Amino acid sequence: MTASDAQPHGFSTRAIHAGQDPDPRTGAVAPAIYATSTYKQDGIGGFREGYEYSRSANPTRTALEECFAALEGGSRAFAFASGLAGQDCVIRSLLRPGDHVVVPSDAYGGTYRYISKVAAPWGLEHDIAAVADVDAVRQAIRPGATKLVWLETPTNPLLGIADIAAIAEVTHAAGALLVVDNTFASAYLQQPLALGADIVTHSTTKYSGGHSDVVGGIVVVKDGTTTAYAEDAAERIGFHQNAIGGVAGPFDAWLVLRGLKTLAVRMERHCDNAEEVVEHLLRHPAVSQVLYPGLPNHPNHVVAARQMRRFGGMVSFRLHAGEAAAVAACGATRLWTLGESLGGVESLIEHPARMTHSSVRGTALEVPADLVRLSVGIEDVADLIADLDQALDQAHDQASASAHARP
Repeated sequence: MTASDAQPHGFSTRAIHAGQDPDPRTGAVAPAIYATSTYKQDGIGGFREGYEYSRSANPTRTALEECFAALEGGSRAFAFASGLAGQDCVIRSLLRPGDHVVVPSDAYGGTYRYISKVAAPWGLEHDIAAVADVDAVRQAIRPGATKLVWLETPTNPLLGIADIAAIAEVTHAAGALLVVDNTFASAYLQQPLALGADIVTHSTTKYSGGHSDVVGGIVVVKDGTTTAYAEDAAERIGFHQNAIGGVAGPFDAWLVLRGLKTLAVRMERHCDNAEEVVEHLLRHPAVSQVLYPGLPNHPNHVVAARQMRRFGGMVSFRLHAGEAAAVAACGATRLWTLGESLGGVESLIEHPARMTHSSVRGTALEVPADLVRLSVGIEDVADLIADLDQALDQAHDQASASAHARP
């Protein structure tokens, strides 16, 4: 099953079969791990099915790329050693020194670190915009200079929602391309290319792999683009993938393929659990605010409901007692694992200001110090809620004791 003939099928059918036909020789239903660096040639330049050297292409990586192209509705996909390696390839492929990109005011700290500390010295210019506000994005665009608008939706870690279709219209009117980091939603919950985006990126480390046992990234390019300067975007990205070499290895590609087979059922459980955790946090006296796009009072809830299948497994909340209580709560859980990353079957808790987003401290992207981010796993939700309760109680007690100890 190829990306083109997979489209009439449902999501889970594509996830299980696209790029993964049974082996014609043995009948094996699982794709093989081609742990090889090179390939025998039938005479000089006589490549078998185009395979020459595994930096350029590897059959296991090809299977993953074909599967992801089918899932996101793109023409081509490219697998990388990490999500940031994929993002770096997009930037280097499509932009030149002096070009301009609009980036979210709430974004993954690693993405902004790359833009501000790596791409900026190379000559890339950027402005920050609140992507939940279409007019703010429009105002941040520099006509003639802006080549990319970069979105996350939902954003990391404040779970803001961008209107992909509306921002695509604004972006294309300016002659730029729209890139959407779809990591938080996953390909199952949101389809940015169908909404007007030109390129989608993922950290496949997260929901796509789903088991916290692989690091990887993917870039999916739409069939055709809306701007003349990048009408060959897929060819450029493919060339740079090979030239730069930050590719996914065969075992990593195989692990992500295995994860994709259960993505739909896992995401349904992630969403079920997240919704119950949100309802409980809303009633907890220690919690001052819950951030979740599924809440009717979320600023862009209507947009999220329109462009997402469900609202995801990521939840953030703030505590009345401030930073010390947030740090204490993160350290007091027993079932929730204190750790960075997200999207695995196990539940994770973290303090963004000191962990995933410490690199944006002191910038316009600085996150609230009293914020806690949850990656809600697929355990029994009653156990997750009970563990959060005891951790929040401990944090409250510690904050109270600290307050009483002050002179």
